[in-house]
Amino acid sequence: MLAVRLFGEAAGWFERAQSEIARGADAGRFSELLSTASRHAARWERGRDLAPTPVELDRAAEASEGWNPERWSLLEAARALLVLSRSDLAEPTTSQALEESFRFADVGEMCALHRSIQFLPHPERYLWRAGEGCRSSLRVVYEAAACDTGFPAANFDDPAWRQLAIKALFVEAPLWRVHGLDRRLDAELARMALDLADERRSAGRNVQHELWLCLGTHAGERGRAAIERELASSHTLGRRAAAIALARAGARDRLSELARVEKDPLVARTMRAALEGRTGQAVFREFETEGKR
Repeated sequence: MLAVRLFGEAAGWFERAQSEIARGADAGRFSELLSTASRHAARWERGRDLAPTPVELDRAAEASEGWNPERWSLLEAARALLVLSRSDLAEPTTSQALEESFRFADVGEMCALHRSIQFLPHPERYLWRAGEGCRSSLRVVYEAAACDTGFPAANFDDPAWRQLAIKALFVEAPLWRVHGLDRRLDAELARMALDLADERRSAGRNVQHELWLCLGTHAGERGRAAIERELASSHTLGRRAAAIALARAGARDRLSELARVEKDPLVARTMRAALEGRTGQAVFREFETEGKR
């Protein structure tokens, strides 16, 4: 992807940096090259975003499960490829160099380093560092570590996975972009999500619409009651999400009954789509613009 997006002096610098890292740059020099890449990014053409094509997105998903680079910047991609230029990726020297880089990284460098983790051999070496990113209160860092990558779903244990999901709600990150969420729902995550919903309602606040993704078929009667309460509210986005949650809980008959009398055209449309089977986490993509209002 970078090969068709980097031109002129910036491309020349990048090629030289790759070669230097491949020859065995020490940890200090490695960190320096990652950092100074930003000086050259300003001269790259076609804007700041990587903006992959549909074909490139398909190739990315084939190359690494869960990888979706549609929200990557050119600078993040370049820094990730600099990491992957090392000739010792499977050796302790790489994990040591990465840890050194993490220690002194600014936010942009940290995001690129987190995005790189999914491609590295022996991923268990990076569990603690990835966990730190998924606990970050900085949304951009959280998203780099937790979203659009298959690493957490494949490597986090159940407690860490649940913390990742709930943290997304706290930092207002798009939970639907957490790869593998639908496969790793369980009763404890549902309980945690419902506790959070109760806390927000007690404080007079709307429940985050993506919270309803955390329930699935694991929330029991408590979950069903919470969903019904949301459906009875005046919060359109929450009602649309709750309609999907009702279908995800297996209550299709109840959803069909509600759909027949629904007055809000947006909610009614979502109900019909849910009844047709559009209930996976990816359907929440269409709520993003509405969720920012």
